[in-house]
Formats: sequence, C-alpha cells, structure tokens
Amino acid sequence: MYIPEIETKTQKEIKQFQEGKLKELLKYLSQNSTYYKRFFQKHGIDINEIQTLEDLAKIPTTSKGDLQEFNADFLCVKQERIIDYLTTSGTAGDPVVFAETEKDLQRLAYNEYISFACATAKPDDIFQLMVTLDRRFMAGMAYYEGIRKLGAAVVRVGPGNPGLQFDTIERIKPTALVTVPSFLLKLIEYAEKHGIDYMNSSIKKAVCIGESLRNDDFTLNTLGQRIKEKWDIELYSTYASTEMGTAFTDCECQKGGHHHPEMIIVEFLDEHGKNVPPGTAGEVTITTLGVEGMPLLRFKTGDICNYHVEPCECGRTTMRLGPVIGRKNQMIKYKGTTLYPPALYDVLNDIEGVENYIVLVDQNTIGTDDIEIHIGAKNPCDALEKSIKDRFRAKLRVAPSVKFYSPIEIAKQQFPELSRKPITFIDKRI
Repeated sequence: MYIPEIETKTQKEIKQFQEGKLKELLKYLSQNSTYYKRFFQKHGIDINEIQTLEDLAKIPTTSKGDLQEFNADFLCVKQERIIDYLTTSGTAGDPVVFAETEKDLQRLAYNEYISFACATAKPDDIFQLMVTLDRRFMAGMAYYEGIRKLGAAVVRVGPGNPGLQFDTIERIKPTALVTVPSFLLKLIEYAEKHGIDYMNSSIKKAVCIGESLRNDDFTLNTLGQRIKEKWDIELYSTYASTEMGTAFTDCECQKGGHHHPEMIIVEFLDEHGKNVPPGTAGEVTITTLGVEGMPLLRFKTGDICNYHVEPCECGRTTMRLGPVIGRKNQMIKYKGTTLYPPALYDVLNDIEGVENYIVLVDQNTIGTDDIEIHIGAKNPCDALEKSIKDRFRAKLRVAPSVKFYSPIEIAKQQFPELSRKPITFIDKRI
C-alpha cells in the first residue's frame, strides 16, 4: 500500500511544507492570474506578508459567485496550453468552466492514484467504473487515469443499466466498483428480481462518490446500513469537487477522508469567517496546490463538515474530513428547527415503501421556509404517509408536507437530460 511520505510527517512538518507551497502559489497567482492580480490590488494584499497558514486569514475568501462572474479571468495560462475543458455540475448554480493543462491532468491522476491506494486498492484489482467519462465531467476521467497509474485494470461501463453491470461482473470478474452508493441498492433490487447471486460475485469493495455513507461518528448512516445488510462488501466514502481537483478518501480504518497535503490547503470557517477547532462544523475552504490552469485561493466550497487531527491507525498523520453535514446555502429553518437535506434523506432512506424522492424547499407568505417532499411509491396510502411523518417527528422533531407520485415520475425529475448527478433537492427560495 503506497502512502506518500508527507502523509506520515508530524503536523508541524506538514504545516511547514504547505507554507512553502503557499508562497509559490501566491507568487504564481500575482504573475499569471488576471482575477487575483486585481483581487490583491483591490484589497491591498502584499503577498510577501503572507508567510504562514495563519496569515491566510488576511486574505478575503473567493466564492462560487466570483467564479461564475469572472470565470475566464481565473485562467493562468495561454489558451494553447489548455488540453482539456470541463465544467462543474451546476447543482449550486450555473456551471463553471475549468481548463486543464497537461500538468493538471497528471496531478489529477496522481491524486486519484494515492486516493485509491488509501482505499486499499492494489495493482491486481479490476475496477468497474459506473460513472460517466463524458458530459464535461472531471471525476470519471480522473478515476480512470488514477486507476491506470495504480497499475490496476479498468472496465468503463458508465452509469445506470443494471443488466449490463451484472453482465460485466459475470464476464470480467471485477473486484471493485466506483459508483454512487444509492445505485448499489438499485443493483441489489435488480439482482434479487432476476435471481442473480450477487453476494457470491467477484466484487469485494466499492469506492462510493457523491453521497455520504456515514454519520458524524463514522458509523454507517441509513444508506450505508441498507447496502451492508444486503451486500457485505467494503464501502469507502470519498469527498471531492471539480474546484478542488482533489479527493478525501477513507482508508481501511474508515474514520474520515484523508487530506493530501501536496494537493490542497484546507480551512474550516464559521459564519464570521473564523477558523473553527477540530470536531466543530465549519465551511470547507480550500487553496489548491500544484494547479497550473485555474488555481484557487481561499475558495469557499459551501460544504459544512467536521474535521479530525488525531493520527490514524493506518499510519497517516494527516487531517481527516468528516461526512458532509450539508451545503451552507441549502440550510433550512423549518418550524424553529435548523435542517440540512442529508438529514431528510437519511430518514427517507430508512422507510419501506419509499422508492425515490425529491425534497422541495420554498418560502411561504410570512418569509419562513416550507418543505414539501415528493415521494415515489408503488402503493401510496394514508398509513404510509402517517409512517413517514411519524418517522420525521421521531428523528427531526418536525414533519414536512408529503405528496405521492409514481416512482417513474420521480425518476424522470431526478435525472433530467443534461444532469450528471441525480437531483434530490430543489430550492425554490433562490
């Protein structure tokens, strides 16, 4: 199992390493970024005064809105050096274009190599990719290149189509999957319906993307439990985004996603922009390292997470990221209770009879939030509605409004034509 040397150093050594990389980044941005040149001048930032990670607090943060408004100004290289274009998913607004150089693609491959190695991947593994490699999607390409760098084999099946997925498992005998975890439940349902002995297949583990599998204490959440109850394979969580070009991935101890100090500086900020201590939820704010095309400085991701700094039993001493609690702009204040969509999903995932769902949030006439949940159910009835509301009251103290639809109707809304991810949350407040 490969562990980069920096990931076993002391916290002091890691900090000193990152401070050296930060100085290189600031110099690079001041010379090559139209956006950050203007930004430093506007805010009176002297980059020579930024010597430590603590000094980052002297620099204002960058937001998704800045990327959307000044997208092209973030580019730091000439057009002819760009070899790949991609976009963010657009789940939090208009998609943002990212341009990649050859070095950026190599960086992505290295990141996924060490991330898959973190998730116990070995050269003799065969990975079945159940994600798209097209549609301007960074992650699918990054996984493919990272697995290749690891020396393992890849089967590019793409998303959906359970029949083809199981045909591939039968023919090629892959050992691992890369997938959205909720799709594993679809696979299990398909296998049980068609008499497929999936529990005795070649699959030993799944690297799961896009959805959380764990609670704050690292126990499996409802989605993770439902998968494990049916299919006893190892489940590894990951957290990543196009903007950071880096993944935080579980190791075999499964106590949070490990930070790669070569790739990224991470801060956790409260609502006033102040750093929070370990174990306290804060907004993940990142500074990318080693990016040529469109590096970012103190970029606020919008994701709220806890973090942990104790050394891990796996031998890594790096910070570990807890599961995403929610997105800052998706916080809901409903009948005096503060909620994030994942808390609603966790309840819905545990209710028999709920096939799929979409959570809609709007503002009512008195300016407070309303929640309406559209549920796909084969047999909707008053008893199911009561069961759903009772479960919400027991877990969250409040019960949102519920409307029933056919699972096919909900599936169509979840997977619009150009979407790369299933849509489970619609915010009508914005």
